Amino acid sequence: MTRPTAAGRHVGRRADRRTTRLKRRRRGRIRVLSVSAGVCVLLLLAGGVWFYCRLDGNIDSFDAGGLSKNRPSGGEGGRNVLVIGSDSRSGANSALGGGEGDVGRSDTAFLLHVYADRRHAVAVSIPRDTLVDIPPCRLPDGRWTEPKSGAMFNSAFSVGLTAKGNPACTQNVVEKLTGLRVDHTVVVDFAGFATMTSAVGGVRVCLPGDVYEGDLDPHRGSRGERIFAKGPQTVSGRKALDYVRLRHGLGDGSDIGRIRRQQAFVAALLKKVKGEGFDPTTLLPLADAATRSLTVDPGLGSARKLLSFAMSLKDVDLHDTKFVTLPWRYQGNRVAVVQPDADALWDALRHDRTLDGRETGGRSPSTGPSRHPEPSPSPSSGAGISVSVHNGTSVPGLAAEAAGALRAAGFTVTGTGDARPGERTAAGAGRTTVVTYGPGLHDRARTVADRFPGAELRSSAAPGIDVTLGASYASHRAQATPSPSAPAPSSVPSRVTDEARSADDDICSRLSYG
Repeated sequence: MTRPTAAGRHVGRRADRRTTRLKRRRRGRIRVLSVSAGVCVLLLLAGGVWFYCRLDGNIDSFDAGGLSKNRPSGGEGGRNVLVIGSDSRSGANSALGGGEGDVGRSDTAFLLHVYADRRHAVAVSIPRDTLVDIPPCRLPDGRWTEPKSGAMFNSAFSVGLTAKGNPACTQNVVEKLTGLRVDHTVVVDFAGFATMTSAVGGVRVCLPGDVYEGDLDPHRGSRGERIFAKGPQTVSGRKALDYVRLRHGLGDGSDIGRIRRQQAFVAALLKKVKGEGFDPTTLLPLADAATRSLTVDPGLGSARKLLSFAMSLKDVDLHDTKFVTLPWRYQGNRVAVVQPDADALWDALRHDRTLDGRETGGRSPSTGPSRHPEPSPSPSSGAGISVSVHNGTSVPGLAAEAAGALRAAGFTVTGTGDARPGERTAAGAGRTTVVTYGPGLHDRARTVADRFPGAELRSSAAPGIDVTLGASYASHRAQATPSPSAPAPSSVPSRVTDEARSADDDICSRLSYG
């Protein structure tokens, strides 16, 4: 065997040293990369923890101890979320307008029902001037108020006269009004709303006409500069806030018209968020903006809970996200609830049925067995219809009884009494009920006549609508109109669903009232 030369041994040792150095360098690089990766992971985790802690620090919760002790039971599926818009001028809101002083007030409220399939949703707006019963509510000092009847809906939020308002009291009112259990309540103030619209890069809206400074502030005393041009545009921040607060200068200047624009705005906001991707990268900036001015119930009182709830809505279809207004009619300068329409709406949500009476699985009640069979046609609502009632028979108290039934159905009764002798002859014993109507009132008179089986319609030169009760009404009055306690129909009346807006509707459609 040949021994290596000295030169060969030297070359071999040099190669071994080079190999050793390369291995050490590789191990060093791997250690550096490992440490760097570990640091990056730690930084990401720390950043995530920091962000969640920041969101948690942003969120305020109200005391659930103010909720009623006699709450409705849960429905057959889905969740109900009460959303309240506060116009307090306290804190960051002071630069954004709103009510005077530091008392929390609410001009906007809707109940969002998210169906159990997480693909359908309905938001029901409750007009601020709706006359409701306010159950006992807790004051800041722990005392409970006495119940009130015939109070304005938005007054519940101001019970206790605090800057943060009284969300629990408003939730109590909604649960009493609807018979639905509210699972969560969220209050958004001016600052939070304006910041959220900026966080998503603005929201596409539409105006049915030009709007001026004097429309936004009727006390200004002059028309002022134009602040909105007619047609579609993108708004954010203060501009978005002005849009949803705007009431005058469009339609009849009513709160009902403003509700329609607010519904269109929320629909557009949902469309914008969903279009950009309903994922954490989209939601986190929005969540950061929103939580700075949110007040929520304890069930949503953490970033994890709030984001989890938001992510649960990612599959809700825009077309199947509907916006409606609580069935209503004017009562003087206030708003009254129309029955049985409202009860039919609450019943549908309680049983997790869509507005068209379908189960959320897509099955129509007419295509298979159902707990809620198709109702027989019922007379139309009397919302907005005024009528006087006269007794053309000798049965005492008949006019008052019919008037009560008409009021329960939403009609406005302008007067009652006994018919004059000539009218008694026309609609006397053994004769039918007669509905007399003035020019242009045929359709409304027909709605009135539908409440009285066999009633006869007669035109007249005199204005208004008058019912002269015949003897037949005395024997059929039990069937003439549904009593206030009669069961609500199992599908929502078309006069409610026809006004529904979907989240994917044209942003320029149905933006005013009157």
